[in-house]
Amino acid sequence: MAPPSAVSVENGTSSSSKPSTAAPHEPGLGKNRADAQMSAFPGPPKFEDKFEEREYLKGRLAAAFRIFGKYGYDEGVAGHITVRDPVEPTTFWVNPFGVAFSLIKKSDLIRVNHIGEVVDGGKIRLLNKAAFLIHGADHVLYESFNGIVLVEKEGKDIAACLGKKKAALLQNHGLLTVGQTIEAAVFWFISMEKCCQAQLAADAAAGGRGHETVKIAEDDAAFTYNAIGTPRAGWFSAKPMFDVIEREYGDDYVQ
Repeated sequence: MAPPSAVSVENGTSSSSKPSTAAPHEPGLGKNRADAQMSAFPGPPKFEDKFEEREYLKGRLAAAFRIFGKYGYDEGVAGHITVRDPVEPTTFWVNPFGVAFSLIKKSDLIRVNHIGEVVDGGKIRLLNKAAFLIHGADHVLYESFNGIVLVEKEGKDIAACLGKKKAALLQNHGLLTVGQTIEAAVFWFISMEKCCQAQLAADAAAGGRGHETVKIAEDDAAFTYNAIGTPRAGWFSAKPMFDVIEREYGDDYVQ
């Protein structure tokens, strides 16, 4: 008997009943108790002082670049991660053009306004134009994407296609993810990259045997989202990666 594969469903494992789309909790734990514990579950810090929040977010953004450098998500001088400035929300912080992800510090980051001017930040104030045109439009497959963003309309079209979703596949370019926190955006990117690799491998394996992969049902996808796809789950899922960066680099990246 052949082992189970991605293109077969074992007898006895299917069910005619639809799974609940409510977020699951630990078996044996009642809903009321689970809801009470969720209220005490860790979440992003809150700040009354917007300037204090700015410094914190800049440190997290620098850590995010160290994570991307560690995972090999740099490509020469290309690539960017941004965060909206809490003091002046019409501006955002981004990496300076040409600085290696694995070397970026908080003091290297630059702040850009709504017309693409660098108004604050480190000594190197070179701006990747694509970073402004995409992320300045307020941070699916966008089939008319030409591979590089050189005009404002392209960035606005990407934002419109993205809508309220958390990720996009840009033809001729790659992945783009967004989140309510830096941590969530980083985790969605890394998770989506792994999902893409798994999907390509599964498609190749199934195609090589003359089959197609078994598609996930909408109810199953909704159940999974409620379990691990919420903004809070994205933030918490990224926490270990940020903890590792802090342990490996100490306070170097927050200088």
